[in-house]
Amino acid sequence: MQSIPEKLKNVSRRDMLRISGQFGLSSTLIAVAGLTGAITAPQLAEAANSTYKKRFKKKARFKLKFGAAGFNERNLLIERAGCLQFVNDLEERTDGEIQIEFIGSNQICGQLNCVTKTQQGIVDIYAASTQNSAGGAPYLNVLDYAYMFPSRAAQYHFLYSPKSMKILREPMRKRHGIEFLFSHAELRGIMLGLKWKDKPTVKSVKELAGTKNRVTGTQLGRIAMKLMNLNPTPIAWAETLDGLKQGLVDGAETWPSAVAYANMSPVVSQCVNLEFFCGTEHTAMSSKTFDKLGGELQDAVMESSFLTQVHVQAANEVSLVNTVGFSNPQLPNTLFANHNVRVAWMSAAARREAEEMCSPEFQPKHWERWRERLNGWSGGLDTYKYIYDVAREIPADTLAENVEPRRWWKG
Repeated sequence: MQSIPEKLKNVSRRDMLRISGQFGLSSTLIAVAGLTGAITAPQLAEAANSTYKKRFKKKARFKLKFGAAGFNERNLLIERAGCLQFVNDLEERTDGEIQIEFIGSNQICGQLNCVTKTQQGIVDIYAASTQNSAGGAPYLNVLDYAYMFPSRAAQYHFLYSPKSMKILREPMRKRHGIEFLFSHAELRGIMLGLKWKDKPTVKSVKELAGTKNRVTGTQLGRIAMKLMNLNPTPIAWAETLDGLKQGLVDGAETWPSAVAYANMSPVVSQCVNLEFFCGTEHTAMSSKTFDKLGGELQDAVMESSFLTQVHVQAANEVSLVNTVGFSNPQLPNTLFANHNVRVAWMSAAARREAEEMCSPEFQPKHWERWRERLNGWSGGLDTYKYIYDVAREIPADTLAENVEPRRWWKG
């Protein structure tokens, strides 16, 4: 299968089931994350055995469940969301006092309900996009004002900024009982289905006027899409592939590595890089669970979150080019190259055109209701202006991999 990264090409699903059955799924997944190069089944079994012995050498004080939506050992090598690195580092850092059962592949929760199941105490930690999680935690809409972030670098800068505590993390804890830990960072565009395969590469959002496009759970994303005449159509993430395949929608608003990890590349013809609002696959913890840990283990959670954020920043930037094929020219044997997915880059003028059509800066009246609501939830801050300013504290041409990592809670 071309969608399986090179690292696991020599390990069959039968081998994976056999090894995970012997040593446990979490130990096997952590072993995958720790190995480099192409892995063989015997190598994986040996690493899983070693990981298992290390993880269970002492009795845990806390056993936590991590519901990771549709993520697994294979697609986390495409979209580098950092879930397994976090598990491995936190268990090692606490010398096994915290043990985490990683449950991905939609087995315990999915994109739309992982946050709710965390709030209910069914899982302790979850990973899902902030946009899909906004249904259960509406304050996450604060990240989704159109063109608030000018680049992936600006997103990472915000995530590392101590100012993110006041505008994002503290309101999430207060309103929704969630500790926002770390996130990958991409910006959303429109992924066009196969009916656009033989059409010219899109150069302006106006060329998409009147098309029908899948939208996530974010309310603010819908505002932007309506203003750009993109007809937002709610479709569950799990059903998006079929929607594109069958032509029920022209496209889907999402980000490049999401298309790649969800095996949507075969049914996408153009990746229209509008970059109009956040694509943030975040990991978060129940505040009730976090509070039970006590000071020393809470410090460990934060340090592991920081290390994972640094890992994600570097690894996902590399994966976008080397694995996904989100570049021009594309590298051979990337997922986009193998499935003839064209990246439709927007010129500065075309991006500005889209921004003037939909952003709060140029179309303020359309955002008033949600802006007032989010401002109230934040404690009276102007949420759009606050984050907009933080996102522009770094030079516009800063590369995402060059953003300085900072411990955001120590500002």
